[in-house]
Amino acid sequence: MTDNVWLQCIRCGERYPITEVVYRCDSCGGLVDVEHDLAPLRSRSGAEWRELFDFRMRSSEWPYSSGVWGKQEWVAPHIARGNIVSLGEGYTSLLHAPRLGQQLGIPDLWIKQCGISQTGSFKDLGMTVLVSHVNQLISHGVKIRAVACASSGDTSAALAAYAAAAGIPAIVFLPRGKVSTAQLAQPIAHGALVLALDTDFDGCMRIVQEITADEEIYLANSMNPLRIEGQKTVGIEIVQQLGWEVPDWIVIPAGNLGNISALGRGLLMMRDLGLIDRLPRLAAAQAERANPLYLSYRTGFRDYRPVTARPTLASAIRIGAPVSYERAVKTLSAFDGTVEQASEDELANAAALADRAGLYTCPQTGTALAAAAKLAATGTIAPDQRVVVISTAHGLKFTDFKVGYHRNALEDVTARHSNPLVELPADVAAVRRAIQDRLG
Repeated sequence: MTDNVWLQCIRCGERYPITEVVYRCDSCGGLVDVEHDLAPLRSRSGAEWRELFDFRMRSSEWPYSSGVWGKQEWVAPHIARGNIVSLGEGYTSLLHAPRLGQQLGIPDLWIKQCGISQTGSFKDLGMTVLVSHVNQLISHGVKIRAVACASSGDTSAALAAYAAAAGIPAIVFLPRGKVSTAQLAQPIAHGALVLALDTDFDGCMRIVQEITADEEIYLANSMNPLRIEGQKTVGIEIVQQLGWEVPDWIVIPAGNLGNISALGRGLLMMRDLGLIDRLPRLAAAQAERANPLYLSYRTGFRDYRPVTARPTLASAIRIGAPVSYERAVKTLSAFDGTVEQASEDELANAAALADRAGLYTCPQTGTALAAAAKLAATGTIAPDQRVVVISTAHGLKFTDFKVGYHRNALEDVTARHSNPLVELPADVAAVRRAIQDRLG
């Protein structure tokens, strides 16, 4: 099976065996991606693949209860079933949100709830593949002592959980004081070595790359293409859940930029194998305070400069030097894509508006919702177009953000949808007055 899948440099095309531990090309320094020989996959027609994927979605057979491993032939055909490490990731809800959509100027709005997963974020989709790949390498005698990542929160949780399930040591590098308590608790609970460094995510990323130059410590960040392969299933799953109809737009929060690259890879594979006959447009949403992709987009991607990411409520995408910038530009170009940004006020109020529709969104999803609303307001997104916004993490990871919003205590945010706690004496008359004030 390893003949049908390999690693390939995105710049010069240099190839490497899938079994080799390599993140950048030895020749030119470009990132490598996983590439598949599509010829064997074309032995099934597009209709037959759709039928198979639909059957597996309804199946309880392991490992097809996972939305990732139900598409193994497209993701990691080289991994033996006995080496798969799965926690039931994928097959998350795709919710129609017409009332929220009307408020945002997007009548046909859908939310892909990727945060409804084992560790509460879309990072599970990629981590199941990466840790399974490491498990496979170890089973073939490759010496790997630990798996390591830099994280702004969610990656560390996913790595720690999947490594714990596999019995592989995990090391995570976090920027001290810049992740939520809930996010910090997850890797600690799963037994990872948690190193909180006096720097930001970009500083943690620089250090983890130096540490993983030792091939016995395997890199788990999204510059590793095995992560991208798992994450690409979210695009396939969206189209599948829409009855194999392609939406007009997919909007996704963008930080280190592996996510939008992965999204594009899955959709292109569907087109190339005949499951769909058109592509959606893609929009990457960045926080205004961490917006290197947006600034580059404004120059037509002619000029790219990393930025020093400033504090933002959307802490999971507070990244000023995204590793997968080249991948993202390539993807956006292929999908007639766009990039939009959101201020702190815009993202916080968009998240609160979504909460009023029952969603309980993270601030990163608030960024994507605010960006989508801005694209609709300018006419980039037309009123009759179907739009899917990817919700990347569960709102319960960001309780301090929620509490601060409803206390109107967030800097640079005017909480237009706040719902402060009403404290009263244990008095029926006072309670009745409070109810009357609310209900009229």
